Amino acid sequence: MHTLRTASHRLLAGAGALLLGTALAAAATAAPAGADTVGYVRLAHLSPDTPAVDVYLAAPDAAKPKVFPGVGYGVVSDYLKLPPGRYAVAMREAGTPSSDPPVLTTEVAVVSGRAYTVAGVGRHADLGLRVLTDDLSAPAQGRAKVRVVQASVRTPVLDVAAANGPTIADGVQFATTTDYQQVEPGAWRLRLTGAGGPSTDAEVRLTGGAVYSLLVLDGKQGGLTAELRRDAEGGTVVPAGGVDTGAGGTSDAGFGAYPLVAGGLAAAAGAASLLLWRRRRRTTW
Repeated sequence: MHTLRTASHRLLAGAGALLLGTALAAAATAAPAGADTVGYVRLAHLSPDTPAVDVYLAAPDAAKPKVFPGVGYGVVSDYLKLPPGRYAVAMREAGTPSSDPPVLTTEVAVVSGRAYTVAGVGRHADLGLRVLTDDLSAPAQGRAKVRVVQASVRTPVLDVAAANGPTIADGVQFATTTDYQQVEPGAWRLRLTGAGGPSTDAEVRLTGGAVYSLLVLDGKQGGLTAELRRDAEGGTVVPAGGVDTGAGGTSDAGFGAYPLVAGGLAAAAGAASLLLWRRRRRTTW
């Protein structure tokens, strides 16, 4: 029987039918997670009731940021391979002029060989940007590594258990992620449940040596949906999405071939940004 230890609580989702140009595809080329010349950043929209946003990513000395327009809930980008340094991330409501102050901003300090997910999280009334550190190091020989990303507000407290097997994650709060845990590879039937909310089953297959995020989302037609995303394999970042099918949700890579467009990144942010939407930053991630 497969054995899993119970995960501690903390968060990640992703589906989206989007396209990325040649430059970004090249930037997402696989490289060892321990490489000493680059770090990895991906972007995510994980707020169920927040409309689509335009996401901006820029280095402080960059003339123009990379812009990802119209990013909707559940979309997670590929990893971008970036030189070490500090990068600004900003979100504006989709279609808002780039000259307007962003509604949310944060900064990610990219370190060589490390990977990060910058995500818009929480409810729309309590929206925030959080930077997650992704542990893409290879698991032990003959094992896989997985974490649960809880982005469903319909089931705000989630339990994940293997059918006729152990509990994988218990009481995972909305807008949190569990720690990574090492598990036996193979086919799993997972039951996702929560008091007072919908439940669903997810058929997943984990490959030895791979690192995964199990994304739990509110389904478009109601209920829950889940997606197993392969983030790394053998200590190497997976390029071009790496979404494994069969997890009960959609299987698109998200931001997969998304066009890059130029736009100005306004310097005004912070308090003015929050007053614009009257939103507070979350502190759970």
